[in-house]
Parts: sequence; structure tokens; C-alpha cells
Amino acid sequence: MIQPTAWPAETVWEQVCPLLPDFTVEVLPEIDSSNSELMRRTRAGQYEPTLLVAERQTAGRGRMGRVWQSQPGDSLTFSLSLPLSPQDWSGLSLAVGLSLAESLHPDVGLKWPNDLWFQDRKLGGILVEAASMGGRSQVVVGVGLNIRPRDAQGLNTPPAALTELLPELTAPACLARVALPLIQTLLAFEASGFAPLQSRFDARDVLKGRRVHASDGQQGVALGVGPGGALRWQTELGEQDIHSAEISVRPLT
Repeated sequence: MIQPTAWPAETVWEQVCPLLPDFTVEVLPEIDSSNSELMRRTRAGQYEPTLLVAERQTAGRGRMGRVWQSQPGDSLTFSLSLPLSPQDWSGLSLAVGLSLAESLHPDVGLKWPNDLWFQDRKLGGILVEAASMGGRSQVVVGVGLNIRPRDAQGLNTPPAALTELLPELTAPACLARVALPLIQTLLAFEASGFAPLQSRFDARDVLKGRRVHASDGQQGVALGVGPGGALRWQTELGEQDIHSAEISVRPLT
């Protein structure tokens, strides 16, 4: 286990080991992408539960091919690799977002399917990838959270920063807040899926009741999420479900 002094690696390791005895924590000063690295390890047959923190990412990835780069101190970027075999994967990114939001602040909202928002600005994002090899199923959950204000140039959504809500927050302190609850949420999701979390997500849903537009050109009113994690919305064609793999949705301004 690698433990730079500034990071609570040993504390996180001690908290999680009773749940995952083979768990390891690593903090790297620089890497292309923490998700890419853990996916490479999975393809190489390394299935140990691993939390990999990247102080700086040079080729970080978001959903639908978006770029997420990070600089030391400005953001918290980490990926978590776990052997996970839920009966239904639907709603996993929503469960991750809910866990993070509840660990951070009551005013952190959730934008379906994988963003954390504050005052209609993006605080962070989630990228979930899964691999199945040799009859084993592994999930890699990537998280990027803005700690300090960042430049909005080139971004589709203006950024927010967690220091607006928690002025003294640092990236290591943020990791200490979110790591254990996130792992507990993932293990609970494996057993029970998203349905038990639906009402808690609903309480933080920033899209519900708002007119939204989708990347395929449709418009409608968001009605909330269903028990499987799909976004329900009302369009000219009636009430429909949108699944996260299909299109992205944003509120109309």
C-alpha cells in the first residue's frame, strides 16, 4: 500500500479491510487515467479491490468520450475497482452519485445519470465501466470532483467547486469523507440494486419537473427516475423512459 503523507490512505485502508480483506489503496502523482489503469489491470487478470487516486490526470475520461483532466489540489480524481456481480447493473452510476452527494453536503444535487450539481453547475462526474473475464465480473468506478474553482473554457456546463460549500475542504479530506460510504453503497447495490435508493435520489434530483432536451433533439419534462434508474419524461409522444447508455439530457435554459 502506497501512502503519501498528505493522503488518508492508511485510514481508508483500515476502514475498508473488514469489508474487503484484499483491499489496497494507491496514490499516484500522475497517470493518464485512473480508470484506464484499473481496466488495464483487470484485463491482465488483477482482480484485487483497489482504490487508485491520481493527483494529476493527463488523459482522464468522462461519459460519452468527454475529457476530464485534473491538477493537484484542484480536484479529487480516483477510481475504484471491485469484483461485483449484481443481478441488474441498471442505476449503478446513480447509486454512486447518491453516495457521494450524501457524504459531501445537503445542497449537492444529482443530475441524471452521473453528475453532481450545485446551483445548476457541475461539481463532479462519474464514469462506470465493467469487464467480464474468465467468468468473473469487475466494475471500475471513476470519480472526478471539483475541489477548487476551475476554468469554464471548453465545458458544456459551468463548473462549481466544493469549496463553495465547504471552504476548508481539500482533496485528501474529501477522499476521507467519501471512500468508505461509496464502497458500502456498491456492496449494497450488488445485493439489492437501485430500487431501495430511488426515494433518496429523488430528494436530490435537479431535473425533476423541469423542461429538458436530449442529445437526439427531443424535448420534454423530466418526471424523475424509476426503480431501475431510467429517467422518466413526458414528451409529445407520451411518457417514456431514457436509459443512460442512449442519450444525454440537459435542462432547457
